[in-house]
Amino acid sequence: MQDAARSQPPTIDEATAQSPHDANAPFVRLWQGFLTGRVLIATALLLLQLALLSVQPGGNPLVWLVCLGYLGLTLLVRLTAREQPPSARAGVHWLPVIGVDIAAICLLQVLQTGPLNYSALLAIPILISAVLGNLTLALATTASVTLLTLGWVAWQDLAGRIESTQAYYQASFACAGYFAVAYLTHELARRVRRERHLAQHSSRKAQAQEQVNALVIRHLGEGVLVVDPQFRVQQANPAALHLLGLADAHALPLALKEHAGWQRLQDAVAQSFAQNLPISAAIHLQSIGQEGMTGLHLRTWLTEVATPSDATDAAEPALLQQLCVVFLHDLREMEARLRTEKLASMGRMSAAVAHEIRNPLAAITQANALLAEDLAQNPAQQQLCRIVGQNAERLARTVEDVLNIARAQQHIGEAHAGLLDLDQHVAQACQEWQAQGQPARSIQLLLDARARTVVFDGEHLRRILVNLLDNAQRYRSNAQQPHTLQVLTGAPAAGQIWLQVWSDGAALEPTVQRHLFEPFFSSESRSSGLGLYICRELCQRYDAGISYQRLSRPAPHGPVEGNAFSIVFRAGAASALPASLFDQIVV
Repeated sequence: MQDAARSQPPTIDEATAQSPHDANAPFVRLWQGFLTGRVLIATALLLLQLALLSVQPGGNPLVWLVCLGYLGLTLLVRLTAREQPPSARAGVHWLPVIGVDIAAICLLQVLQTGPLNYSALLAIPILISAVLGNLTLALATTASVTLLTLGWVAWQDLAGRIESTQAYYQASFACAGYFAVAYLTHELARRVRRERHLAQHSSRKAQAQEQVNALVIRHLGEGVLVVDPQFRVQQANPAALHLLGLADAHALPLALKEHAGWQRLQDAVAQSFAQNLPISAAIHLQSIGQEGMTGLHLRTWLTEVATPSDATDAAEPALLQQLCVVFLHDLREMEARLRTEKLASMGRMSAAVAHEIRNPLAAITQANALLAEDLAQNPAQQQLCRIVGQNAERLARTVEDVLNIARAQQHIGEAHAGLLDLDQHVAQACQEWQAQGQPARSIQLLLDARARTVVFDGEHLRRILVNLLDNAQRYRSNAQQPHTLQVLTGAPAAGQIWLQVWSDGAALEPTVQRHLFEPFFSSESRSSGLGLYICRELCQRYDAGISYQRLSRPAPHGPVEGNAFSIVFRAGAASALPASLFDQIVV
């Protein structure tokens, strides 16, 4: 679990979080460098005393004690100091560093018996305070060094060891230089710190923007590819990889030349590079692992990005590389989206038109009933009246279905369901469907529902079955061979009752299967794409389910793969069926 968590990319909050350690990284290195330098200086002072001992035997033993003590204290501070420098404010926490340095150097200057002058080493605590501390600490350290320097000159003057005027001038100039160095060094460090913070702030904003862009592209519905002039895909989101038939975790970069089915995509990118213009076109690709072609709408956009240069000169301008950003849309999804929008805009109009049809249709039905009474003695005219009544009733059911779909009121309680003998109704619907075809249609019936009944409306079951049979007839291999189109029913003793329409048509593409029961989605431009959607809605109204499977069925020459649409019914008591849909007229 921990390894998986570490492998995840940083979140936006992590990218924008400020790390004090990162902000003070240069000053942390300076702090460590100062501590190491103090140890080296203390070691050098001790070695210097050894060298002086060989030249001038004797000497003050206190000098040795000061050098050894200074070396021990610097080593102790170097080994025990924290990684981060102390607070920049003036305080006692600076005594182990600045205080020890000033005290040790001053003691060496006072105790030395030779001509050596250690006052130049006082610049070290001044630099430490100016770089790592605030201005108060820097000026206080410099003032302390100034007072000690002037005090030492005054003491030497009183002892008559130096020429007073020249020594005072020299000490004054040195102390003025200390103040100048302290102030300028502190301002330089402050500017470096400010520029560091600005750079880190810009870096955090860039990282956050990069995280947002990656998040948007990763969850974008359309495919996005970034292709270089060598036709290598440098970046791709999961939607684009899916359209190409690749896994979401496929390694990048990948070459468009790897798969022959991507040739048209490569040609479009090459055309965009050659013309140096964005293009928009419809292409067909063969995705990996799929037999058919996938229709895509392609848009390209050219951009230039800076690439790292091998030049050592920082002033050398960055090299620019032209890239092509490709946006891919599935044409079927675009068409389905447009049709769905049309359906939404037509919904209210369909409901209004259906309401307007119901009233005159009710009047036609009533007039037809009265006419049938007047023509009771004429059998031929009675037959015509019955035809008018049956078609008016069927039209009323169609109007009711349109109203239910438009209002999204496909509920079981509103359906006029009854108990149907499945085998009987399926056989009757298949006979009617065969009789309507010219030339005659062949079909193989394998009905084995064992006289079981299902909760469904007979007209709706006929409509579903006719729709499925029309689709199977369109895609079957041979309309004259009954085994190429089979209708089956079954009712296991302990299972659900089912109906299946099977044909030996070609396999459906995975992209088609995902949207098979959506409205206005069809693999053919001449089809409205509503047939299977209405079948699903009607099945859901009666708590039934419809699904698609690729199944193998026996044939005279062996098993054959085909497309099967299966419906699973529910069993139960029938709801009350009204005598007519016109018992209640909506005005």
